Parts: sequence; C-alpha cells; structure tokens
Amino acid sequence: MYGAIAGDIIGSIYEFENHKSKAFPLFTADSFFTDDTVCTMAVLEALLDDVDPAITLRKWGAEFPDAGYGGMFGSWLRRPDMPPYNSYGNGAAKGCLSQALIT
Repeated sequence: MYGAIAGDIIGSIYEFENHKSKAFPLFTADSFFTDDTVCTMAVLEALLDDVDPAITLRKWGAEFPDAGYGGMFGSWLRRPDMPPYNSYGNGAAKGCLSQALIT
C-alpha cells in the first residue's frame, strides 16, 4: 500500500511526460496523489470492512471528485445506478471493479 501510494505521488508530476532518467526528486512541492490512490484506498476500505467495492469507490470518489478520473469512470461515479461499463485501462482498482461488476 505504502509503495503504491508513494509511487503514485512520486510519478504524479510525470504522468503525461515520460521521464527516463533515474535522477529525479522523489517528492516536490508539485507532487500530488491521483485517482489511483483514491481508488486504492477505497478498495482497501471495502476489503477491510467487507463492503461492496462499488460503494466505497463512490464514497471516496465523492470525497475527492477532482482526483483525475478517466471519463467513463468519472461518469460512473456520478451515476445513481452502478452498472458495469467495461473499463479498458487505468488503475488496478478500477479494473477490478469492472471485472467484479461484469461477472
């Protein structure tokens, strides 16, 4: 968990700019957590509390609405129903949720 969240924050400033050097600061004043951390925390809560991940993802998504969700996932977060939407990427938490809802 710590590694995933730290990696998300460290890589946040490079998300749309490939950085191939191994020489870079780990944390800067511009570093931030993204939707990947929000979804990771939501899935953790679902696992610890034995709750449907869709419920905790929506809860965390409402708490952090501007975390950088993909278009389809962001729309899903705001929908009153919870249908599967066949996500084809982004974070593992979102991929797990899509698969859980489809099966």
